Amino acid sequence: MEKMGTAEPNFEQLFEEKKRVRNPFVPVGALMTAGVLTAGLISFRRGNSQLGQVLMRARVVVQGATVALMVGTAFYYGDNPWKKPRRPQTVEKVFATNNKHDTGNANVIASTRSQQIPGIIGSTRSSEDENVRKALVQFMEKLSAGHEQNDQNRGWDISSDPCNSTWKGVDCLGSQNVKRIVLNKFNLTGIFDAASVCTARSLLVLSLKENNISGFIPDEIGNCKRLSHLYVGGNRFTGDIPDTISQLRNLKRLDISNNYFSGELPDMSRIPGLLTFFAENNQLSGAIPDFDFYYLKEFSVANNNFSGPIPDVKNKFGEDSFTGNPGLCGTLLSKACPPSTPPPKKESKHSSADRFLIFSGYILFAVVVLLLFALYLFKKNKSKRETVNVVKNGKVANESKEPSSNSSEFKTGGHRSQYSITSAEAGTTSSSLVVLPSPVVNDLKFEDLLRAPAELLGRGKHGSLYKVILDNATILAVKRIKDLGISAEELKSRMQRIDHVKHPRVLPPVAFYCSKQEKLLVYAYQQNGSLFKLLHGSQNGQVFDWGSRLNVAASIAETLAYMHDQLQEDGIAHGNLKSTNILFNNKMEPCISEYGLKTDALSRNVAYSTFKLDVYGFGVVLLELLTGKLVQNNGFDLSSWVYSVVREEWTAEVFDRDLISEGACEERMVNLLLVALKCINPSPNERPSTNRISAMINTIKEDQERSITTEP
Repeated sequence: MEKMGTAEPNFEQLFEEKKRVRNPFVPVGALMTAGVLTAGLISFRRGNSQLGQVLMRARVVVQGATVALMVGTAFYYGDNPWKKPRRPQTVEKVFATNNKHDTGNANVIASTRSQQIPGIIGSTRSSEDENVRKALVQFMEKLSAGHEQNDQNRGWDISSDPCNSTWKGVDCLGSQNVKRIVLNKFNLTGIFDAASVCTARSLLVLSLKENNISGFIPDEIGNCKRLSHLYVGGNRFTGDIPDTISQLRNLKRLDISNNYFSGELPDMSRIPGLLTFFAENNQLSGAIPDFDFYYLKEFSVANNNFSGPIPDVKNKFGEDSFTGNPGLCGTLLSKACPPSTPPPKKESKHSSADRFLIFSGYILFAVVVLLLFALYLFKKNKSKRETVNVVKNGKVANESKEPSSNSSEFKTGGHRSQYSITSAEAGTTSSSLVVLPSPVVNDLKFEDLLRAPAELLGRGKHGSLYKVILDNATILAVKRIKDLGISAEELKSRMQRIDHVKHPRVLPPVAFYCSKQEKLLVYAYQQNGSLFKLLHGSQNGQVFDWGSRLNVAASIAETLAYMHDQLQEDGIAHGNLKSTNILFNNKMEPCISEYGLKTDALSRNVAYSTFKLDVYGFGVVLLELLTGKLVQNNGFDLSSWVYSVVREEWTAEVFDRDLISEGACEERMVNLLLVALKCINPSPNERPSTNRISAMINTIKEDQERSITTEP
């Protein structure tokens, strides 16, 4: 059941309402200071001056510690004591359409624009600081080969503002930060200084087409984390394409054509969502890497020195995209590929002394590995001797404690004990395991799972999640489910139906097992974690900006719409969609996991309600993407908080501070928030279908694409 009433009295405390938070260290520090001061005065009066001096010094220390704790606590609660509060601005008109019926996805956008949204997010930022301006001027100087007169004619001057239209080729797109640099046909003859231009952290588009720029592309290009469009075609670049270019996870369009690049291409499959790749008329060699041809719309590697078979292009590109590469083969070129042969061994270039040192290093490394392995076996055997595996009614005794019923998230409290699935599944047979067709596992047997050590990743209300490493080093995620509420036959039918309706953004089970006590589902392990971890955990320096969040929202909406369409008649919805169930694959593409595991009944009315529950869950995910806040009690507190802000007053606090600091478009963020509010409507019948949701978000995404232009 979804919560439909007003917010609970304490929801303001859960979301750090600054005006109501009292710093607990104020009274505590005052009492401690008074106590130490009193003791010091008494000591002086009794003649113990030495003790009194010590206590008086202690008073100073206590006061200093109290001030530090007060300031630290204020920052912890997000309250900067030196920052002036911003005056909230009401936007009741913006949300006037919240409780109205939709007449088309374009109305959501149009209704927002027609209100002429005032500056919802008051900009307190100045334009690009002096360091960025210096770096950009240096970037232009190197492009111009040191011709200062040309730089001045183009308006690139450190004393002026790059966002006031005097810098030719620079566009801030209405913000206070440089977003686009377009220098096509500027007769530039210098070199490309990536370190300088990437100092502009908000840069989205960089185009240097049809100049005479020489040299190579530096590794520092990987520092332009938010870059979505990179055009360097029609120049005189040489050398290899740096591997760091594959670190540009937001890149959508890349043009390196008509240059003199050589060497092999980096692993371009690491760039999720790449739409355009042009590399024709270069001197590139080696095999064509594994692009994600599912999403590519434009592609050409013609007139290079590529060799080997043409990859599967999903019937999206023809012969013209590969012509002019004599070493390529495949049905697309009507040229059969020869049988694969092992590559020739390269002659060693090392001297005898080098070989001796290398050989000695190998021996030393092997000894260290053996010692570490022996230590591992010793600790493992010791742990086995100390661990008592008691099986009660087919369940592990040390897992009998149920998690709190008010939490649907996995508790991962930092313990990484190793369990064995054997103890949980004693007395079962291998014939109970149903293995589905999958490239992850070919001949998985139940005994393989029983033998493998299982690392407990977390416990939730409905079961536990394990990380299992098989003997062949394959890593799997095993979900133990209790009280699923459906029979083994129904689960088998569901899993096979979901496996039949394939979608690249749905993580299907590779195997499952059913018994009377519990059920196991086996998935391919996703090492990049979940959306929950990316939003609320450690990002490890990874940028999760507005464009990335919008792409995640659009991808999940499209996937959910597809699954609902395909499984509507079967009544199979997700039933438990949340940010912990949205995982990222090795290309950092979002995938929905645990689809179809939750079901309450098989009636058509309940199935309809479950589909609408998916819409509600997706709306909460959108709120997480926009606010960056944690979900409490299945998202009801977060949705109530957002509703309260909409009803009463509007402040910049509703959006994630990271989005505000990067200068994300406030109008598009409001548009996406409107979609989220429609999804979490208390009345299920008023919530839009997933097809409508996908269309609305794609409209916002297309508007975002147009704003940064697809072709400068």
